[in-house]
Amino acid sequence: MCGITGWLDYARDMTAERSTIQAMARTLFHRGPDASGLWLGSDVALGHQRLSIIDPANGVQPMRADDGDPDSPVIVFNGEIYNYRELREQLALAGHRFTTRSDTEVLLRAYLEWGPECAGHLNGIFAYAIWDPRPRRLVLARDPIGVKPLFYHRTPDGLLFGSEPKAVLRHPWVAPVVDADGLRELLSHARNPGRAIFRDIPELPPGHVLTVEPGGHRLSAYWAPTANPHRGDLHSSVTDIRELLEDIVARQLISDVPTSLMLSGGIDSSALAALATGTVARQGAAPVHTYSMTFRGYTENFRPQKLRGTPDPPFAAQVAEHLGTVHTDVVATPGQLTDPLTKARTMQAQDMPTHHGDMDSSLYLAFRHLREESRVVTLSGEGADEIFGGYFWAHDPELTDAGTFPWVAFERRKAASGGLGLRLFDPALRKELDLYGYADQHYREALATAPVLDGESAAERRARQVGYLVLTRWLPTLLDREDRLSMANGVELRVPFCDHRLAQYLLDVPAHMQRTGGQEKSLLRSAVADLLPSAVVNRPKSAYPATQDPVYGRAVREQYLRLARDRDAPVAPLLDEQATRAVLDGDGADDDKAGAWVDRAGFEMVLQFDSWLREYDVRLDL
Repeated sequence: MCGITGWLDYARDMTAERSTIQAMARTLFHRGPDASGLWLGSDVALGHQRLSIIDPANGVQPMRADDGDPDSPVIVFNGEIYNYRELREQLALAGHRFTTRSDTEVLLRAYLEWGPECAGHLNGIFAYAIWDPRPRRLVLARDPIGVKPLFYHRTPDGLLFGSEPKAVLRHPWVAPVVDADGLRELLSHARNPGRAIFRDIPELPPGHVLTVEPGGHRLSAYWAPTANPHRGDLHSSVTDIRELLEDIVARQLISDVPTSLMLSGGIDSSALAALATGTVARQGAAPVHTYSMTFRGYTENFRPQKLRGTPDPPFAAQVAEHLGTVHTDVVATPGQLTDPLTKARTMQAQDMPTHHGDMDSSLYLAFRHLREESRVVTLSGEGADEIFGGYFWAHDPELTDAGTFPWVAFERRKAASGGLGLRLFDPALRKELDLYGYADQHYREALATAPVLDGESAAERRARQVGYLVLTRWLPTLLDREDRLSMANGVELRVPFCDHRLAQYLLDVPAHMQRTGGQEKSLLRSAVADLLPSAVVNRPKSAYPATQDPVYGRAVREQYLRLARDRDAPVAPLLDEQATRAVLDGDGADDDKAGAWVDRAGFEMVLQFDSWLREYDVRLDL
């Protein structure tokens, strides 16, 4: 994993722009603290920050296909190509010669063999830029599901790009402006692939290639979910899934540095741990290391909630003992969760405010612990809920037929003030933004792109549509969050469930097979039932943990009160004066609310929003 950035300009000599591209690259130091590299040509300047995973000694970037040829293509690459060994053999048979063991060189030579279409040959998580001097062509590409980020900004004579918006914003020509549509993207929980939060800094959509030449730009899709008939019965489908998962996990354990797994004790991470343990055992390698995120006193004082019925640590411990992993609980205290530096870094990592609060802080702290333990590659169960249908709202007809995204319909049912975390913002602003209207319009646009299969029933078609919406509109936001918080600590997060082959397979499985006996993710449970304790196989879904400690809730409330009293705070003009006054007068100060994540989300969002406005010097153009 790495950070990449670049500046293409057909009208200037880019060899004179070293200081600018160096400054852009340094904003991404956290993504690649092991090495830095620059390459400057007449038309383009490229920057790279490296996190050394495969062939640490030789996979240096930027990398040229032939250092002796001034017209040889050069690449900067972020991610991992999991099928690089197979591609290397294929390319060697075609006459290519390799000087490193890195997947970067395989990708570069794949471009020499297949051109911009090489992205369609890759299995992995990636974002890359290849400069081809002969046609004066820059090629940007991103993985099918959208695990690795890539942002860009068009200029009159070229393009700027970076793994994160901060790299593009570091360029002197780009201002941190957020208009009404950008704010809607930020707040609506209905993100549009490719749409910008910062004005004119869109994200390259998943599964797309952007080609830039002197004649113009061309954006094209090389992969998108399709609708295909499913031929297998329940038994064969479970067998197929098991075989796919075994292949995926084996590929994603490949690394030249120590690996680990995030283990919550839920079926998703437990399945990966079991499969990884089996793979490692067959290879005769060292035991698998697993890590869980929890909070001080969480298990002892746990109170069941709708989305979190049981605490994770006892189940994680049971899985670790059953599989024989080397297990560690990473325990966060209220003081660590409210630490101003940790809060600031979670916002900076994502280049935007969120209402997630302690969920962001705890995840950041977990990845920081992994870095301290030198476990710079870790596997996560993220994505299983999306492709295996783990969310209750994806199967509730009242929500799936509500004329909007099911998760937005659920949020609206809870009357979340136009969006979770927004209850303290000015009602006039919320009305002007019309976040639910924005989500509804986006839903209609997204639904029009969903693949359909001739002859399938209305129920099956609807299930496929919901699966498509979750995969393409809900999942990318979660993946971006985990990528940013892991890479903020120089940790490579791999997400086996987000292999596009598995995602496509599950999208085609009929709905009646997806929830056998009414149990969510029944296909996944059946696929690994022989590997895990029955209590774990049958454990109902429990959302990522949020602290229930009232000490944390009260601390967040006090931070908000201090901010609310500052009439000169950048966020002050955006707040609801009446709601703010009610908090200042003592409303909502009881311990029950202090321990409830949903109730404190409003405080978390205001605090992060103010920090964002200050630190990024954001200009709101509403």
